[in-house]
Amino acid sequence: MAEPGILLVDKPSGITSHDVVARTRRARGTRKVGHAGTLDPMATGLLVVGVEHATRLLTFIVGLDKTYLATIRLGQTTTTDDADGDIDVRASAESVAEATEERIRDGVAALTGTISQVPSAVSAIKVDGRRAYDLVRAGEDVELKSREVTISRFEIVSITREADHIDVDVEVDCTSGTYIRALARDLGSALGTGGHLTRLRRTRIGEFAVDGAFSVEDLEDASLVAPAEVASRVLGSLDVSADEARDLRHGKRIDAPERFDGLRAAIDPSGALVGVVERRGSAMKSTMNMPQVER
Repeated sequence: MAEPGILLVDKPSGITSHDVVARTRRARGTRKVGHAGTLDPMATGLLVVGVEHATRLLTFIVGLDKTYLATIRLGQTTTTDDADGDIDVRASAESVAEATEERIRDGVAALTGTISQVPSAVSAIKVDGRRAYDLVRAGEDVELKSREVTISRFEIVSITREADHIDVDVEVDCTSGTYIRALARDLGSALGTGGHLTRLRRTRIGEFAVDGAFSVEDLEDASLVAPAEVASRVLGSLDVSADEARDLRHGKRIDAPERFDGLRAAIDPSGALVGVVERRGSAMKSTMNMPQVER
């Protein structure tokens, strides 16, 4: 069995998140590989990849807040809301000129906070069991429902103005499920210029940053983050005795050694992750156990 753990990968542009999973399977010699949070082929940056039974932890990572660096081009719309699509509308020079810095900043402010967002039609969201992007490619009209997302920070880094377009570099902190392409689309729509993404880079998922992440060329020798460290960073840790660890692994409910809310990573005396526990009154019980590995 391959060593279990989490790989932090810096995905390059031009390949899919599934391509990274496939390369990891070959590099680590196991089929049991998954990832948390898809990145579009155009996008680069942090992809969290689980190996062996550490894939069980991905469910606790995928919903974490994220940070992105992006470039929004105002003055053009595309069929995919990003640079991978074909330009279908170009704004007039007058419309571009009327998109002053003040109006751009007002538009960004209006898209900050908790907002209702309609995801891009060319997305992996399923509609009647089929991916939205497959329906679009098949020529079908797709109408996705709006969803509530929170943009806690939508910061303009720089504005570069050309004759026929404006490039706005931004940094965004947001909840899981936010579509940065949709932010570009909606900002351009509000300004009357249209807009799409020309660059997208994910720099953070929860406590995990792209700094120090490995390239896809280094997957075979890349060091793994141990399951215990991952779960502790995501959920917070709770030390348990050897007897308590045994009982939790057997599915028993035991007294909670301390009060806590939500979920915790139960760590045994050897430093191994027993599993994820939740408190029920004065007791606690495992909601997910990890296989016991001989150390």
